[in-house]
Amino acid sequence: MSMAVGEKKGPLVDMNVTPLIDVLLVLLIIFMVITPLTPKGLDALVPQPNKDKTPPQEDVINRTIVVSVDPNGALKINQDSVTLAALGPRLEEIFKTRNEHVIFVKGDPNVIFGDVAQVIDIAKGAGIDKIGLITKAIEEGS
Repeated sequence: MSMAVGEKKGPLVDMNVTPLIDVLLVLLIIFMVITPLTPKGLDALVPQPNKDKTPPQEDVINRTIVVSVDPNGALKINQDSVTLAALGPRLEEIFKTRNEHVIFVKGDPNVIFGDVAQVIDIAKGAGIDKIGLITKAIEEGS
C-alpha cells in the first residue's frame, strides 16, 4: 500500500492491485491449460433396435397385465378369473420370466376402494415395481 499526499488535507490511501492482477492472470492461465484436458464423458455403444422388425401386436397385448376388480369382489387377470388368495402366487408366476414388472388395476366405479387397495398391496408383495390405475372416463354432462 502506498500513501500519497494530495491537495486535500491528510494522506490518501490507495490499494496496490498489481499483485492481485498477477494472481488473476496466473489462475486464468491454469484454467486455460487444464480445461482441454478434462474428460468430456464416456463413449458408450448402445444397442439400437432393428428398425425393419416391428413387434407383433399379439406380443404387445400379451405383455400387458390388467387386474380387474368387480363390485362383488371377483378378480380377473386379463380374462382369467382368480381368487384373492391365489392372486399373489399367480402374479409371481407370470412375472418370474419378465423383465418389466408392470400391471394395471381396473376397478369398477361401484367397487369399494379397499378392495382395489388390497389388490395393489398383494401386487407390491408379489414384486411388482409399477402399478397403474385404469379409470372409467367421465361422461360429459354428468
